[in-house]
Amino acid sequence: MLKYQNWEMLDALYATGNITQTAKRLFLSQPTLTTRIKSLEDYYGVQLIIRKQRGITFTPEGEELALHARKMLREQINIEEKLNNMKQQVAGTLRVGVSNFFALNKMPKILRLFKQTYPNVEFQVVTGWSSDIHRRILNHDIHICFIKGDYNWNDEKELLYEEEVCIASPWEFNWSELPKLPRIDYRTDGKMKSIADNWWYSNYKEHPNINIQVNQVETAKEMIINNLGYAIMANLVVRPYPHLIIKNLHQPTGELITRKTWMYYHENSLQMNIVKAFVQFIKTLDVKDL
Repeated sequence: MLKYQNWEMLDALYATGNITQTAKRLFLSQPTLTTRIKSLEDYYGVQLIIRKQRGITFTPEGEELALHARKMLREQINIEEKLNNMKQQVAGTLRVGVSNFFALNKMPKILRLFKQTYPNVEFQVVTGWSSDIHRRILNHDIHICFIKGDYNWNDEKELLYEEEVCIASPWEFNWSELPKLPRIDYRTDGKMKSIADNWWYSNYKEHPNINIQVNQVETAKEMIINNLGYAIMANLVVRPYPHLIIKNLHQPTGELITRKTWMYYHENSLQMNIVKAFVQFIKTLDVKDL
């Protein structure tokens, strides 16, 4: 019979496809991890993985066992949550998915405040692009998510705030000058990229003069502060910097272009004390001004 630690190992190995990364994730040495894999192969009498020049691939038998491990992990989490709930306590582990900006700027304060009231709660927080977090809530991998933009969702949701999409610049500018001015581009989710591209090509025939490309919006913000160019971003990112020039974007109709931040959750998850308490807590906050 598989032990819980082996379920975790197989699930992590299947997710990363890499022995080194799996060992780091599980705080194991590579020889220890390799020994545990070999023990499982001996126990079941089949080869589970095939080593490649870069990473590993699972055999059909190994993939079947890895999927079983993931199912067993989920069942273990479910029974722990059910038992905690039967105690009528707000305790256990809350699984939350959070978009990158929200994770950096909002989530630490929210968790600190919540833990002041419910000290027995632990958190498992996953961060990423809103599209990734949306997929996780659909798959029930998390209890609650905080994401930017409108995604297909037929269950419970709460609008937390709406913010303008703007040009943030270190210097004053005229709209006609933008195609010639240096622009800073950054990696973001597909919906934000579509907003920026649709606005740009509705107003200009030229491509933007992108001369710096970075991985995160926070890095782009620092580039703006240091007079290296302008960027298109959500207003909250640059609101703490009054010396920057902020001009909001508008639709051709004159309507402001905005981005919404939502809390999504499944209605049936409210049967869990920990989820119900957290949702009610969030509804009492002015999240935008945190």
